[in-house]
Amino acid sequence: MPLPVRTILFDLDDTLFDHTATARAALLATAAARATLRAVPSEVLYQQYSELLEELHPQVMMGQLSYLAAREVRFRRLLAPYESAPSVADLADLAEQHYAHYRRLRQPVAGALALLRRLKPHYQLGVVTNNRTAEQEEKLAFLGMSGLVDALITSEAVGVLKPDPAIYHAALAQLHAAPEETVMVGDNWQADVVGALAVGIRPVWLNRHGAARLFPQVPELTSLEPVATVYELLTGVAPSTEDPKDK
Repeated sequence: MPLPVRTILFDLDDTLFDHTATARAALLATAAARATLRAVPSEVLYQQYSELLEELHPQVMMGQLSYLAAREVRFRRLLAPYESAPSVADLADLAEQHYAHYRRLRQPVAGALALLRRLKPHYQLGVVTNNRTAEQEEKLAFLGMSGLVDALITSEAVGVLKPDPAIYHAALAQLHAAPEETVMVGDNWQADVVGALAVGIRPVWLNRHGAARLFPQVPELTSLEPVATVYELLTGVAPSTEDPKDK
């Protein structure tokens, strides 16, 4: 018989925080202010941006490239098909404009804040994320989630990226949690599902975009709403029908 759940871990970007929606909106605003980008189809531009982010982000986390240098490389390569030889100063200005839009347009995944509020009185909550500590702390504060999270474990602080078991072991140690009493919720199959399974944590996959599930036995969510349904899937406990936050 499985042990009761005591600790629930969450990924942050595209699990609690809607990075995809925020990045798309920010890129639209950035492109609208630059003539060479206005004519590029938004989906083409976003795909190029996403691929560059996916390529360069691990290098930043592993200390191979500074955060600011990665920004310059990313925007230089993003602009390369559409204009030639932008200056370093121009690239820095473009990056600042883009991240100002990104910060302004940040939004949670629907249901995320309500779910954390519902879980908080009864469970330990942690965030395990492949990102910089300061950025994720500021993001949680902006989203109103800081006081709901008992521990933030970042790849920058631990020195490895999910799915490396070390980051999960760090999370368990920080929360004094046993893997068999812990659930991990995340959108990335390799990092969040495979990574959790490797250390004995039960994963729940947040699949908001209809990707194929590789292991049918892994529980799947397509949304964090309705909160009562998600709460029961994560904890195995039916929430009280008398609690207005469940409705």
